[in-house]
Amino acid sequence: MPHSAFWLAIIATTIVSLTSLVGLVVLFRERFVKKVILWLVAFSAGTMLGAGFLHLVPEALKTLTVQPVFLFVILGFLLFYMVERLLHWSHCHEIDGECQVHTFAYMSLFGDAIHNFMDGLLIATSFVANPLLGWTTTWAIASHELPQEIGHFGILIHSGMSRGKAAWLNFITALTAILGTIVGYWLSSINGLVGPLLGITAGGFFYISAVDLVPEVHEKTGSRLSKNALHFFFFVLGIIFMFLVKD
Repeated sequence: MPHSAFWLAIIATTIVSLTSLVGLVVLFRERFVKKVILWLVAFSAGTMLGAGFLHLVPEALKTLTVQPVFLFVILGFLLFYMVERLLHWSHCHEIDGECQVHTFAYMSLFGDAIHNFMDGLLIATSFVANPLLGWTTTWAIASHELPQEIGHFGILIHSGMSRGKAAWLNFITALTAILGTIVGYWLSSINGLVGPLLGITAGGFFYISAVDLVPEVHEKTGSRLSKNALHFFFFVLGIIFMFLVKD
C-alpha cells in the first residue's frame, strides 16, 4: 500500500480539522451566518448522499459483490445510529446554542471528538481506495463540518466559555480526526477490508444526510414555498457537484 495515501489522508484530515475554527466567523458575521447556514446544511446533505451513492458504493463494488456491499452499508448506518444514541449526542447547527441535546459543553466536546475520530477513519479508507475518492470524501465531510462547527462553537459560548477557550477546545477535539486517520489507514492495510470499510462509510454518509441534515432543514424551513424551493435547490446542487466529480 503506497505511503502517499497515508500522507494525503493526513493532509486532508488536517484541512477538515481547521474547519473547527470557522465558528470564529460568528463573532463578526452572525447575521450573515444565520441567513446562509441552512443553505450549507442542505448542500451538505446533497454532497453526502451523492458521495455515498455515486462514489463510495461503486468503489466498494469493485472488490465485493452487490449483497455484501449493501449489508455493509446497512451496518454503517446502524453503527452511526448506535454511536449517536449511546453518546446522547446529536449534530446541531444553531449558532445561538439553543440545542436540547447539548446540555453540557464538555459532553458536547466528547461527542464531537468521537465524531471527528470517525471522520478520520472515513477519510483514510477513501484515500487507500484511490486519491480522487479520498478528496471527494474529504469535500463531503468538510461541507458537513462547516455548519456543524459553527453550531458547536455557539454551544460552547452559550455554556459560558470565553471565546478563546471555546475556539481552542473546539480545535483540540477536531484533532482526534488525525488519530482516526492513522487507525483507518492501519485497518485498510489489512487485506480484504477496504471494500467493507467503504460500504460502512457510505452507510454513515446516508445516516448523516437522511437522519440528521434533511430533517433539520425541514424543521427549520417551515411551510414557506420559496424557502423550501431554495433549500431543495442547494440539496440537489450538492448531488450534482458529486456527480460531476468523475474518476
